[in-house]
Amino acid sequence: MKLAVIGGASVRTPLLVRGLCGSDLAIDEVALYDSDQERLPVIAALAREYAGAAAVNPHASLAGAVDGADFVFTSIRAGGIEARARDEAAALARGLVGQETVGPAGFAMAMRNIPPLLACAREVERRAPQAWVLNFSNPVGIVTQALRNETAARVIGICDTPTELFARAAHALGLPAEECDFDYFGLNHLGWLREVRHRGLGQLHKLWADPARLASVYRHPLFETDALARLRLLPSEYVFYYDRPAVAVANMRRAGSSRGEVIRRLNADLFDTLADGRGPKRQAYEDYLARRDGGYMQSESGGAAPAPTPLAAGATGYDRIAVDLVRAVHRNDGTVLPLSVSNRGNIPDLEDDDVVEVTCRVDANGPRPLHVGRAPESVRGLLLRVKEYERLTARAAISRDPVAVRKALASNPLVPSPEAARDLVAVLELG
Repeated sequence: MKLAVIGGASVRTPLLVRGLCGSDLAIDEVALYDSDQERLPVIAALAREYAGAAAVNPHASLAGAVDGADFVFTSIRAGGIEARARDEAAALARGLVGQETVGPAGFAMAMRNIPPLLACAREVERRAPQAWVLNFSNPVGIVTQALRNETAARVIGICDTPTELFARAAHALGLPAEECDFDYFGLNHLGWLREVRHRGLGQLHKLWADPARLASVYRHPLFETDALARLRLLPSEYVFYYDRPAVAVANMRRAGSSRGEVIRRLNADLFDTLADGRGPKRQAYEDYLARRDGGYMQSESGGAAPAPTPLAAGATGYDRIAVDLVRAVHRNDGTVLPLSVSNRGNIPDLEDDDVVEVTCRVDANGPRPLHVGRAPESVRGLLLRVKEYERLTARAAISRDPVAVRKALASNPLVPSPEAARDLVAVLELG
């Protein structure tokens, strides 16, 4: 089996290789491509330490990397971490949420990422038409929407946020996650867990009257437990930015920097270590992952200290969801996973070709969404508004029409007015 990773110089590539090549999958080659050809061999060398018998081959061209691939992972950040940090700072300076997948910075990331990813998907169509394209590139939902609208590539959006929510909800209930069924619906980074069933019986009612157990679902104090008990849904962590934007902005300003700036510094330290030729590289990398993971949503939530490693870390995470998806397709085994796929009537409130994030049964034919039905009234308005923003942004990233760009950004629920959108368009890095 040949895998290709586009964005292969990403600091997450060795983690992905560790998960895939450390699994029971028969992987012969991992091909890496990145526009940053200087950093690519550094990451390739580190990835080889986790690859076992699989060859890890950096490529100078996209065509060479994807040629004959069975699965193509797309994980790029056009403009680099520096562009993310600048966009988040621009949003925060205007009193708006600064986060790379939602709000103004998320819009800028979509505008930068979609054009090169379209080129990638079209190259896959030519060089590996039977390959599955597994998109990790943010904002996952918008990017996947654009790729599915504009190409015939077999694109699936993939993110570890829902599976971590599932694992933590099961842990709070004292249940093994692998024995549970999770009723989940929404969009990428805007999803809700409606029920956890164990042996056919709903379990979430046990959390609504137990604030301590309910709070333990989240690594940081993102939501008020009494509000969750009234809502009777468990939101994914990123709903926090829509639910309590003023709190997020105040906390990030108090912390003195955005998440992007924190990661920029961590990345710089890691590459300094990898370049100096001294010390064990694997240990340096794993220390980096622990520091990065520990600070996840710390500044936004106002957390006083780094959070511990997620519960059931062996069963969730960036690399775990990748392994589970490849295995389900390759072995035709019908595993149920949360993925970003075309709606096709699954959520009646949305259009057929809208990309949604729902649980899917996955086999050799790809993902088949499990029926969700109508979204609860309490969150339907936000769901519809964000989906409209995603549609407009996917189109604007392709057309590059200035009017369409401003209209798309103005439709974002975290942008207060058309005037604010016009100001932001002038300062964000849109590619």
